[in-house]
Amino acid sequence: MVGAVVPWNFPLLMATWKAAPALAAGNSLIIKPARLTSLSAIRMAELAAEAGLPDGVLNVVPGAGSKAGQALGRHMDVDMVTFTGSTETGRQFLHYSVESNLKEVALEMGGKSPQVVLGSAPDLDAVAEQVLFAGLMNMGENCSCGSRLIVERSVHDDLVERLVARLPEWTVGDPQDPETKLGPMIERPHLDKVLGYIETGRAEGARVVAGGGRTLEETGGYFVAPTILDGVANTMTVAREEIFGPVISTIPVDSEEEAIALANQTSYGLAASVYTTDLDTAIRVARSLRAGTVGVNAYSEGDITTPFGGYKESGFGGRDKGLEALEQYTEKKTIWFSLNP
Repeated sequence: MVGAVVPWNFPLLMATWKAAPALAAGNSLIIKPARLTSLSAIRMAELAAEAGLPDGVLNVVPGAGSKAGQALGRHMDVDMVTFTGSTETGRQFLHYSVESNLKEVALEMGGKSPQVVLGSAPDLDAVAEQVLFAGLMNMGENCSCGSRLIVERSVHDDLVERLVARLPEWTVGDPQDPETKLGPMIERPHLDKVLGYIETGRAEGARVVAGGGRTLEETGGYFVAPTILDGVANTMTVAREEIFGPVISTIPVDSEEEAIALANQTSYGLAASVYTTDLDTAIRVARSLRAGTVGVNAYSEGDITTPFGGYKESGFGGRDKGLEALEQYTEKKTIWFSLNP
């Protein structure tokens, strides 16, 4: 039996990333969706039942993480838990395993992904488009969000200027409007958390060059204006902690070596990207960045055929997507036969 605990930011996608390989490997599965976004997982289970999946093979148990999630983590009949969510919560599942049946645990957790833009970067307009997509996609509520922009000083000013110029393209508004690119934060406490990080950035010396606060407040929605912080030091809170909102922190550097060092100077290691027109540089930097997925001249998490997961406090124990996803839902067994008993 496999338990899958999935987050609220991509509720159906994360559920399918785990359900498909777990079921294909022959397991029964219990999905615990986030309390804020449980309906999509329930609907998926309804459709699976209509399609003929036997009762009890795919199950959905909504509830608070402290109750339903903990129950899965501690249950003696659950052989393995796969978790996507915060690093703080992921640590709890390791405790649950130790305190129960030593079940296997696969963790995909937080990130503070660097986008490294070198002086040899290609067309800066194209780079700006990718940088904004990496940092703002899904309102920045994304564990692989490219929230740290590490850029060589030779192209720093030009790139920041292009980022600010393109920011109006990221329309904030009703998420049901096809023209909207940025909807609201998931809930009021999360809105306050993101705004708090922006204020902390200001207090620690970062310069707000765009956004910097709440917007469309008259609607009652939890909207945050897409925000670019410049002059950020890698030691600042906004460069170290996962904000999970539409905030990009720009960190200027003087060399490729410094860029790599700062990119790796984090407790996370989920994703990264590097921008350069030099192939040798691209390979060298991509190999040096301690991240599970590295995009070259584009922000990318790969596709369904490529494994997704991280290093360090971004997780371990397995990978979502790709053939590698099947491995975490299987156990190896050796059977010896005596042909002449």
